[in-house]
Amino acid sequence: MNIFKSKKYWFSSSYLFFFFISWSVWWSFYSIWLNGTLDLTGAQTGTVFSINSTLALCFMLIYGIIQDKLGTKKYLIWFQSIILMGTGPFLIYVYEPLLQTHFLTGAILGGFYFGAGFLAGVALIETYVEKLSRKFNFEYGTSRMWGSIGYACATFMAGILLSINPHFNFWIASAAGVIYFLINCFYKIEIDDQEEKNTSDLKMKDILSTFKLKKFWYFTIFLFGTACIYTVYDIQLFPIYFTQHFSNVDTGYQVYGYLNSFQVFLESAMLFAAPFIVNKLGAKRALILAGVLMGTRIIGSALVADTISISLIKLLHGIELPILLIAIFKYISINFDPRLSATIYLIAFKISGELGVIFFSSSVGKMKDISGFEFTFFVLGALVFAFTILSIFFLSNQKKKGDNQYDNTESQFNT
Repeated sequence: MNIFKSKKYWFSSSYLFFFFISWSVWWSFYSIWLNGTLDLTGAQTGTVFSINSTLALCFMLIYGIIQDKLGTKKYLIWFQSIILMGTGPFLIYVYEPLLQTHFLTGAILGGFYFGAGFLAGVALIETYVEKLSRKFNFEYGTSRMWGSIGYACATFMAGILLSINPHFNFWIASAAGVIYFLINCFYKIEIDDQEEKNTSDLKMKDILSTFKLKKFWYFTIFLFGTACIYTVYDIQLFPIYFTQHFSNVDTGYQVYGYLNSFQVFLESAMLFAAPFIVNKLGAKRALILAGVLMGTRIIGSALVADTISISLIKLLHGIELPILLIAIFKYISINFDPRLSATIYLIAFKISGELGVIFFSSSVGKMKDISGFEFTFFVLGALVFAFTILSIFFLSNQKKKGDNQYDNTESQFNT
């Protein structure tokens, strides 16, 4: 099948494209907005991230179980589209005023909203499109690529708009949500008898049995100790650290936006190539490679001082993330029941990551306030490398006979 002639492929990819526009146009500068525009301290910013992550956990667990039971039915996608459309009004008229006058109330309400729509929602739409890719026989990586392109398009203009008025970013988020809603209106997905049977046969005991597997917990611990620590660094610390390298903070915002866009375009190209890399290395080695890249970027940030070097360090994210995402889904398909892909992805990757944010955000914020960025980067990077080394001994090498879920990219482009 030529995916570029497939309406299913383009509709599925458009979900990711407009979701990431709606998210990234404000989220990519979220910590800068909290710290620079609203003047929150490092500890307060850490508290906001911790609350966001705590409340997102509930939605992640619910989303994973429900979506696996639904298969490719769109009920949760409808719910998400409504949240995306309301992003601008919520941020401008509810969240921002409450953070400034009733900090804890605003942080909690934001945690519910962002958890449902974005922090858990990103995993919901990623796992949903991954299910569609298996159902309609296209490569998930080539579809997820459009999510990264959407992210890049949004961040390209987000830095400029942030320096003018952050509210422009928030309204664009809602506009992208409207398009997301319209896509859902026009995208018709038929549910055949086999899918109905597979989803109806899925029981809670099938989900609970996964928790008895050592390899599930080893996989989760690896992601907890690498990806979640990296997320705290990348979202909470690095944007602020980067903009401090510029004498004019508005210039820093704009350059960060341009660099973010370039990085995500690199990420898009890598998502196209990542399935080949992961297939060549195998899921376990690809996960280890991603861990090494994460640790290298964190520690590398502390070792360079000029804007060019710190910019090059940031671009490592465009190489690491595609390998990590594809390796995670391949590892799940090899080692676990594919019907549980949403639940396992959400628990092992997203929920463990949010738990890490809960545990680390406030303490990392305080560490940064007391000891500075460089010392904090060394500590976080050392932790990532430690968990990566441990994964060499504990991640599984098991392969299912005839597994080809991620081996179909070449055939797609030769037919």
